[in-house]
Amino acid sequence: MSKGVLVDLTKCVGCGSCTVACKLWNETKWDEKNPTIGDKAKLTDKNWTVVDFKQVQGKDGKPVWRFVKHQCLHCKEPACASACFAKAFQKTETGPVIYYPHLCVGCRYCMIACPFNIPKYEWEKAFPLVTKCQMCSTKVEKGEAPACVSVCPAGVFKYGDREELLQEAKSTIAKDSKYIQHIFGEKEVGGTSWMYLSDVPFEQLGFKTDVTTRPLPSYTASFMHATPYVAVTWGVILTGLYHYTKRRNQISKENNKNYKA
Repeated sequence: MSKGVLVDLTKCVGCGSCTVACKLWNETKWDEKNPTIGDKAKLTDKNWTVVDFKQVQGKDGKPVWRFVKHQCLHCKEPACASACFAKAFQKTETGPVIYYPHLCVGCRYCMIACPFNIPKYEWEKAFPLVTKCQMCSTKVEKGEAPACVSVCPAGVFKYGDREELLQEAKSTIAKDSKYIQHIFGEKEVGGTSWMYLSDVPFEQLGFKTDVTTRPLPSYTASFMHATPYVAVTWGVILTGLYHYTKRRNQISKENNKNYKA
């Protein structure tokens, strides 16, 4: 069964342990310009997991602080994988959406396709790649929880079979009136492996709530199969133009030599 993570935002204290575990496990560098926790936390090519600090209005009208962990949501039917004709993004049966850098051609279609703006590009590198949370796929394949989940001291995360977690989430919000009647990730873009519970509206917490409930690949399936052929055709055209231009330059040089002679 596909795995997932249920996140209860009412329990998060903003300690940032999850962000540290992410960097240690994935051996990613610290981003000097962008922090992993706080009101300026930002996902980058180095920051795969961040905790955003939000001051929002509670149900009683008073301001409250909420701490929101952001990372790739690992869609059930990922648009990034559908858009990638090189198969650099692939969805596994256990849940994670994995990026294979050796297959990447650098087209960055994945960045355009993702409805949550997750994949990031290593703009500062000479040979850049795309990066994002891998949901610690090697751990998940062994039946273990992702690194960020396993270190949380506040019990914010629950790891397990997605469908079982979904049923538990529905039971939780039905029994406790503090939660809003919405499980983010249940239906968004066809469903995601990471799902959230909250006591304040998700739009106040920076979640993108205006997305469709229909899987995004279903919109593009009819014509995405043509993408590789378009790419190959353009390659042939550009190669032909290169050789044509090169030949013209050679002829021009020879003419100039003959003229001078």
